[in-house]
Amino acid sequence: MSHDDLVKYLRSHTIFSDLEPAHIETLAKHASEKAFVAGDLLFRQEDPAEHFYILIEGAIQVEVPAIMGPALIVQTLGADEVLGWSWLIPPYKWTFEAKAQSDSQVLVFDGKALLQLCEKDTDFGYALMKRFTGLMSQRLHAARLKMMDSWAPAGWA
Repeated sequence: MSHDDLVKYLRSHTIFSDLEPAHIETLAKHASEKAFVAGDLLFRQEDPAEHFYILIEGAIQVEVPAIMGPALIVQTLGADEVLGWSWLIPPYKWTFEAKAQSDSQVLVFDGKALLQLCEKDTDFGYALMKRFTGLMSQRLHAARLKMMDSWAPAGWA
């Protein structure tokens, strides 16, 4: 994707569409494309979080690893969905895990560099924080519902 196409895409993206043009440019400068094959791990819980992603095509599973047995799939994300907020919040470690459910193409954003820019430009930082707190809330709510459905003992309300 060319720089101009990336800027156009970000301007039309639900979560970023109302950002100032300079903020869109900043995001675009810190993005690159990456492909994942089905089964690839994007990140592991507790590893350093230094990126966030926008899924262009494919499917990514957000998971909670289990002590024993398979991971609990919290959500499956599709095209245009944003993945990753741990890069923005200390201690900057992934809260969940993410795995490609199918071959996927993503935009990867350099969270470390963007975080430094957020510290210097508080308007930019606040604009991103507002968007990512909504994402955090959605992801945590989905995790809570999935865990209640999957791990609730029979007979509990």
